[in-house]
Amino acid sequence: MHHLGATRSSLKRDHLLQTPDTFVRTPLPGASGVEFVVHVAPQMGAAFTQFTAEFSPGGVLGPAPAQRFLFVLQGELILELGAETYRLSEDGYAYLPQGTAHTVRAENSARAAIIEKAYVHAGHGEPPQVVIGNERDKSDLPLMGDSSLRVRALMEDGPAYDFAVNTMTYDPGAALSMVEIHVMEHGLLMLEGGGIYKLSDSWYPVEAGDFIWMAPYCPQWFGALGKRPAKYLIYKDWRRHPLGA
Repeated sequence: MHHLGATRSSLKRDHLLQTPDTFVRTPLPGASGVEFVVHVAPQMGAAFTQFTAEFSPGGVLGPAPAQRFLFVLQGELILELGAETYRLSEDGYAYLPQGTAHTVRAENSARAAIIEKAYVHAGHGEPPQVVIGNERDKSDLPLMGDSSLRVRALMEDGPAYDFAVNTMTYDPGAALSMVEIHVMEHGLLMLEGGGIYKLSDSWYPVEAGDFIWMAPYCPQWFGALGKRPAKYLIYKDWRRHPLGA
């Protein structure tokens, strides 16, 4: 059905809202039986790439050119890491440092959110390690003491790691206590529910399946609407000096 050019998607200087009605799928090198929706990339001005990978039965994804974070949205994926094999079910995730030899494959149809970023060294200390887990096993942490807004940290937090990935869950009616403006860049995928996002001077209704990119210093605020919690997966660069030192 044609909607005469109408869409909630919007591209501005410092942010992008990309809704499923505007997703375009493409193959990428190093994968077989996998289609990708590239949400944001350096062509946008971002310092990372985020895409949704849609695996057909038997689909295979090879190693990344950078460090990779993978979060299973639907189905099950098999991660082969040297002599070890891990089955990642829905909400399972893996962080793979840059240069880690690995393969991801699907026995049946599956979908995953994938974030890739060139690693920025801290200049000292131990290198990052592989991280494998499931979001459901992580503890809720209230944001700024507000138990109606809960964060689950999926990445390790330490000098070796140059980005963070969290889930954030809002009870119906919960909202950020402030409009945030900061140096970190974000990639955000709505997982459940919906609400209203303020990005710069624009206000957007958002729902599960939507993707948002926020450039550094983009004003941002979210409030949950509806009768069920709103939840999203969010990336930010982390623990590195803005000058790269």
